[in-house]
Amino acid sequence: MLPIYKAPLTSGVESFTGKPPKFSFPTQPITSFILSFPKTTRKDIMRTLLRCFLLLSSLAILQSALGYPSYGLTFRTKAPIYPDLYEASVLELQTGLDAGHFSSVDLIKAYFSRIEEVNLQGPQLRAVIELNPSALTQAAALDVERRTKGKRSALHGIPIILKDNIGTLASEGMNTTAGSFGLLGSVVPDDAGVVKRLRKAGAILLGKANLSEFAHFRGNIASGWSGRGGQATNAYFPNADPCGSSSGSGIATSIGLTSISLGTETDGSIICPSSNNNLVGIKPTLGLTSRAGVIPISSHQDTVGPMTRSMSDAAIVLSIIAGQDPNDNFTLSQPEHVPDFTKALNKNALRGKRIGVPRRVFLDDSITGNDPSINAAFERALRTIQDLGATIVDPADIPSADEIVASNSENVVLSIDFKLELNTWFHNLKENPSGVQTLADLIQFNNDHAAEERPSGFEDQSVLITSEATKGFNSTYFAALSANHELGGSRGIDAALKMHNLDALVLPAPGFTSTPAAIAGYPVITVPLGFFPDDVTIQKAGPSTVYPAPGVPFGLSFLGTAFSDFDLIGYGYAYEQRTKTRLGRRAFSAAIPTTQLVDILGG
Repeated sequence: MLPIYKAPLTSGVESFTGKPPKFSFPTQPITSFILSFPKTTRKDIMRTLLRCFLLLSSLAILQSALGYPSYGLTFRTKAPIYPDLYEASVLELQTGLDAGHFSSVDLIKAYFSRIEEVNLQGPQLRAVIELNPSALTQAAALDVERRTKGKRSALHGIPIILKDNIGTLASEGMNTTAGSFGLLGSVVPDDAGVVKRLRKAGAILLGKANLSEFAHFRGNIASGWSGRGGQATNAYFPNADPCGSSSGSGIATSIGLTSISLGTETDGSIICPSSNNNLVGIKPTLGLTSRAGVIPISSHQDTVGPMTRSMSDAAIVLSIIAGQDPNDNFTLSQPEHVPDFTKALNKNALRGKRIGVPRRVFLDDSITGNDPSINAAFERALRTIQDLGATIVDPADIPSADEIVASNSENVVLSIDFKLELNTWFHNLKENPSGVQTLADLIQFNNDHAAEERPSGFEDQSVLITSEATKGFNSTYFAALSANHELGGSRGIDAALKMHNLDALVLPAPGFTSTPAAIAGYPVITVPLGFFPDDVTIQKAGPSTVYPAPGVPFGLSFLGTAFSDFDLIGYGYAYEQRTKTRLGRRAFSAAIPTTQLVDILGG
């Protein structure tokens, strides 16, 4: 296993060390000195002194904002405010950056230190595969830009971690591997579409997050494991399942190893790790965010979305990464104008709305495997939603629910898409030192490097083998694709909404909640719902992971039709603000990093 890259904690910006200029004033009283001049001259002197005073005052304020010495000119200012990085929001960080209380360079150093504490040391959460060696240089440049030109957006100078299937230029110093040694050192042709938008907004790429290898499309392997990253684990209970495949993104954001993160979802890979890690997750409508430059499973289901500690942060990120991209033709079907999703943040968003509960299948513990404590928390959530002014329609079943559970159409589509699209990914790489050029090569690479890619307990690659055996597009494929759209959409979510005149559906996040939206390409918003009780029965989830476990979080999901993301964000925000569930419990003590901004600043 490769060690995590540790960038040098230096800003690259020289400190000002010059001595202050010395001023000499007459020894006689200043008033007598002025009165010694003719009257007309005295007026000119007074005007000049006033201008000097105003200029020196302005310079002193500016020097204070930029962090330079004041040379004895002191003005009463507010004490610096350093937000707790475990919970710090984007707006809190921007407030401190704008006030000059800390810089983006300070932020990067703090997050690097926090990662070092718990990633491969202490609880060994293995949330992060590698850090960006260019992050401090980027931060220093963005700090200068903030001072000289102002900030570009709400993400200017804000660190973000990307799931390791989201492409970034190799020249920056990071890999894009989906957790596989078969892609280590490969050179992608360009940044991913969402990365281009993040860079334009002034965000800083902090590093790459661990994930379930190839976005959990490899075999029957525990969530959160990859060859490169090892087994990532939940921060809320030792060795608990983080859920996949955006597991590292979820863990890292949950305890403030980053301000925000991006995940990807094909079916549940944003929603489930957000649920298990006490986060807000947005799985957007298919085509709202670009997938160009993201290692694929299927263009018919893949999405990219934010994973954050608050609904407001998620709305900020989605507003920046959403939009059309000529390199992803699915995005050309979205409305031309991308809304400002922060305008959806309305505490009264649920008032007057009709929210349906699709109980059949999705709340059946014998099918979902959910612990009864999840359904108990869900019933309490329904009462809260009603208290917030919504009408609860219960039940409001999805007509195709039983068919969705029994259908194999999703597997048919994903298996065929994966082989074709992954082979295209390999073909488009500028370099790949491993020599892997096709899915067949990847399977053989894993066999040839079994110690790294098929260690004990993680040998299975049956999903890769099934995909390799497919023969490309055929009538079965197109029938399955059509069935997915009907089961999830016209006879699924859309049918339930229409039959009951609903604005959205609501379900607990664990289980099969993500599947109808996944196969239809519809959005899901997840917010924290609760935590497993301390007396829950601990069960084995993988060779070294457990689930459920005491204190592990679970979430609440709002589902809607295509491009209802704006409305769902409002519903999630209203529920979040009323309950503030995330604040109800923290990670276990050893998993909480202690480094804060004050430690970096030495104050």
